[in-house]
Amino acid sequence: MKRSLLVLLPVLAFLLSSPSGYQPTDEDRWVDSVFRTLTPDQKIAQLMIVRMSAINSSTRKVTFYDSAVEAAVRRFNVGGICLFQGGPLQQAARINFFQGIAKTPILLSIDAENGVGMRFDSVAGLSRQMMLGAVQDPELIYEYGRVVGAQCKRIGIQVNYAPVVDVNNNPQNPVINDRSFGEDKYRVALYGIQYMKGMKDMGIQTCAKHFPGHGDVSVDSHMDLPAINKTREELDSLELYPFRRMIEAGVDAVMVGHLAVPAIDKRNNRPTSLSKKTINGLLRDELGFKGVVYTDALEMQGVAKYYEPGEISVESLIAGNDMLCLPGDVEKSIVSINKAIKKRKIKWQTIDQRVKKVLHAKFRAGLANWVPVNMVNLTEDLNRDVPAMKRRVAEHAFTLLKNENPAIFPLAKGKRVAYVGFGLSKDNAFAEHIRDDYDAQVYYFDYKLDSSKVDAVLQLFKGRYDVVVIGLHAAGRFPAGNFGISSPAVELVKSLQQQFKTVTMVFGNPYIIRNFCNSPVLVACYEDDAVTHQTAADLLNGRFTPKGKLPVTICPEFAVGYGIVDSRLLPEVRPEDLGFNVNKLMKIDSVVNDAIRAKAIPGAVVLIAKDGKIAFDKAYGYQLYDSTEPVYPETLYDLASLTKVMATTVSVMKLYDEGRLDLTKTLGDYLPWTRGTNKESLSIMDVLTHQAGLKAWIPFYRETVDTLSKNEPKYGIYARRKDSTYPIRVAENLYLRKDWVDTIYSRILTSEVGPRGKYIYSDLDFIFMGKIVEAVTGKPLDQYVQEAFYGPLRMKSTGFRPRDRFPVLNIAPTENEAGFRQQQLQGDVHDPGAALFGGVAGHAGLFSDAADLAVLCQVFLNGGTFNGIKFFKPETIRLFSSYQGESRRGIGFDKPEKDNATRPEPYPTLSASPLTFGHTGFTGTCLWIDPQVNLIYIFLSNRVVNNGDANRFLKMSVRPKVHEAIYEAMK
Repeated sequence: MKRSLLVLLPVLAFLLSSPSGYQPTDEDRWVDSVFRTLTPDQKIAQLMIVRMSAINSSTRKVTFYDSAVEAAVRRFNVGGICLFQGGPLQQAARINFFQGIAKTPILLSIDAENGVGMRFDSVAGLSRQMMLGAVQDPELIYEYGRVVGAQCKRIGIQVNYAPVVDVNNNPQNPVINDRSFGEDKYRVALYGIQYMKGMKDMGIQTCAKHFPGHGDVSVDSHMDLPAINKTREELDSLELYPFRRMIEAGVDAVMVGHLAVPAIDKRNNRPTSLSKKTINGLLRDELGFKGVVYTDALEMQGVAKYYEPGEISVESLIAGNDMLCLPGDVEKSIVSINKAIKKRKIKWQTIDQRVKKVLHAKFRAGLANWVPVNMVNLTEDLNRDVPAMKRRVAEHAFTLLKNENPAIFPLAKGKRVAYVGFGLSKDNAFAEHIRDDYDAQVYYFDYKLDSSKVDAVLQLFKGRYDVVVIGLHAAGRFPAGNFGISSPAVELVKSLQQQFKTVTMVFGNPYIIRNFCNSPVLVACYEDDAVTHQTAADLLNGRFTPKGKLPVTICPEFAVGYGIVDSRLLPEVRPEDLGFNVNKLMKIDSVVNDAIRAKAIPGAVVLIAKDGKIAFDKAYGYQLYDSTEPVYPETLYDLASLTKVMATTVSVMKLYDEGRLDLTKTLGDYLPWTRGTNKESLSIMDVLTHQAGLKAWIPFYRETVDTLSKNEPKYGIYARRKDSTYPIRVAENLYLRKDWVDTIYSRILTSEVGPRGKYIYSDLDFIFMGKIVEAVTGKPLDQYVQEAFYGPLRMKSTGFRPRDRFPVLNIAPTENEAGFRQQQLQGDVHDPGAALFGGVAGHAGLFSDAADLAVLCQVFLNGGTFNGIKFFKPETIRLFSSYQGESRRGIGFDKPEKDNATRPEPYPTLSASPLTFGHTGFTGTCLWIDPQVNLIYIFLSNRVVNNGDANRFLKMSVRPKVHEAIYEAMK
């Protein structure tokens, strides 16, 4: 018996110290320790959030409530502070001061769904949620959330009252409108969750608002109490849907709006924010929400008009709110709440539970170990990611609604262009771009001008312009007064559209477009800032294609989800749909951005396709190091040696497949001009596998420049203008004499040949193979590949001599070449040998964007067919993509090193399977196809561009690191 008691004693001690055997966590211990220090009044104050600052509506000057906030912190130990207007350094100084004097750490919050720039001066705002709703890539919304979260974290904010998940299906909504993702409840829910996840992953607490749904109102709750007269079934099917999904996905908090919803609470003038049926009944009991519930600002007239300040605070707590936002007079609120407790309207037990919930939120926000805000480079840090994110959003959101005249959109140069900027009285960034890009005449039509100016403009324009570009600017965000757009302005826009060839671009709220639904060419641009303007100018001149779709219905013709997009042959899907770990894919961003910061490259495009679908197609950085021309996924790059596989090898494969080319024959069998030379007997197979003994390359251009005069071109061999004697373009204002090509062939034919069977990578091999393709087909190489591959595959960007087909701004520059052409090369092939052939050669000269290349790569993974067109037999692909001999070469293709597992620097990367084949390019490009996992990886950059270190790109192993990150994300 004694022994049994000894055994039971430790168990009893454990049970007595820890009810039900529960062991408190560090969080529980911290919460309990702080809770025990609070007086009754301080407990009540912990549930209140006060305002840091405000802006005077008439003077637009910011007032900081320093003394009132300090009193609320020192006297009452208030639980939270909400940040509004002011500069980042002003805010940070106050954050550090107030946190420093607080007895209990303060929960810092902000109402900033489009970033802290929505509130702070000196910080640019991010795109509003309506523009995000036009984006078709949910992953971009997640990244947007991360940027907002990073901003909040940097300045010491723990809670952002975002995202807005109101379904805006009322065009007259005066308060939500462009703050919503749109009217599609599914997209609102999906994008709300993506935005939430991005912020949460940065350690910021999220808040879905404005429960139970503020989208279908025509009254601003800042001014009065809006009513939503819908049945409960209607609310369940629409307004409540995003909140249900957000709760299921783990949102931290919900903010309750000031709305009169009789289907939930029939009492007159009873806002949902003060409704027990709404909060405790619907939100907590029915929807099962366990997180923090915030009121919307209690100073708003939607509630303040009907209740006294202290009464508002009491009713808010009775309704079930955890934290009261901006209750006004803190002392009066505390007195009123104490009276309500004495009258047993509220229980201390309820207060205590909510205080502990708030303290738990503070612990999870890291406030148990608060660190002061570092003010060094604060403003710069808050702005750092904004331009790039705004540009990406714009690129994905711009929506083409009509294009009845494809000849003018995209707008080619060489036309007489006028730009009419409505709402302008001077140039903005878009007007400047139009001037620079098209030498356009720019006109302004301010909304103050009357109808008498309309006829004058129309008369002035007659017979003067080929195209009139119309820009709608400076409109209001909300629908009052037709968004501030005057009737004369609408009249002039419609008259211009009827009488001229026009492109209309609407910068601002998409509902503005209801005035212009009959426009022949119409683009929704959503916002009206310098980054949007630059991106819109790039869209106008065709540097990328529109991808967005309407988030709301504008008119019967333009319903939600409408948008003209250039559908790709390879569809784009979410990475996770193909089994990729999205977080691991983010390493690609780190690798590429590190290379850009190190000036190894100015920019790049990375594409990943798997199972016939594009999972990742992302542009980074700029075309040059001066950071003025951004890279888009559609940017064309000089592919360099990718030409060998994407033009020459595929042509050889097709001719072999058709029985028109025999790999066992020799150069002399196909190229009569090689007979009698040491090249005649070289076998086609040896040439294709770089085992024919040919020299790596020959600097043909050196004979054409005067080495005594700083490599000036020899005029006589060259001319500055093209004519019948000098027809071969080598670069801008530099044309080669047509008979000089014979000299090039002579130098090739007389060059020495090394031992056969030894692998020596050579450009000469593929110069010969390009000529064999031409000899067998009777067509120039560029014409043959266009007819045989690029045309049938609808590869619009891929080809030689891109300047003949695209504006030069669509093409990334390569090198500012000092040693030969002495100019910035942009659209002229970088390889000097290919340049002397006029830009078309078997070894170099091809330009493309990544998505086009992916289509041709997919042909290989499909066994030689695509969209019902057969290009090769499967066995031909297996032959050409297999190892040949002792080297790592296939036939034409490059392959992984055979001993990759033991190499210090595996090629192309450690995880590439032995079935992988592809190629790299000197300019900083590569493509790799792995049939084992149905994977395509394409990297395009311009590492040889000047002002950087071209070799740093190789030393940093940028392409292999990105490649390996892809495999890691698949594991």
